Amino acid sequence: MHGGGIERRAAAIEVRASGRRLEGYAAVFGSEAKIGRVRETIAPGAFSGGLSGDVLALLDHDPAKVLGRTRSGSLRLSEDAKGLAFSLDLPETQAGADVLALATRGDLGGMSFGFTIAEGGERWQGERRTLKRVNLHEISVVSAWPAYPDTSLALRAMPGLLERERRQRALVLAEVARAIG
Repeated sequence: MHGGGIERRAAAIEVRASGRRLEGYAAVFGSEAKIGRVRETIAPGAFSGGLSGDVLALLDHDPAKVLGRTRSGSLRLSEDAKGLAFSLDLPETQAGADVLALATRGDLGGMSFGFTIAEGGERWQGERRTLKRVNLHEISVVSAWPAYPDTSLALRAMPGLLERERRQRALVLAEVARAIG
């Protein structure tokens, strides 16, 4: 069902800003995305084999807006029981300043990731797709609506203050997903 090109998935993921560093999750296991008629989830372990290459951090999947990369050490990725965790040192660029300002205000839409399917890395059951093994190419900070609405976006510096806003955003994002799904 995929044409071999890079696929992208977005989610309103928990992101924390501390200084010029963003930390959080670019993907969460078990969260369901509705993509057309297909319902998709990510299985634990899906990223474990795809983290060894040079993975980019981008703004809205735009290769002209590089925020970091694993090769330079400005982006660090790991897979844990919850999902694909990241830590990103934001650059002293306009894109870096924009992301920091949006994260501080709570205006980011979430995180996304670009991937290809590793051989045998997906399981189909009717219109349900499970990603079991992917080759990760990039993660992106996104400013719009996520494909995986069950996750949250929060600011590390003020988690208590933003909890109400996070819940409200999650409700709005769920409504948007229902309206366009």
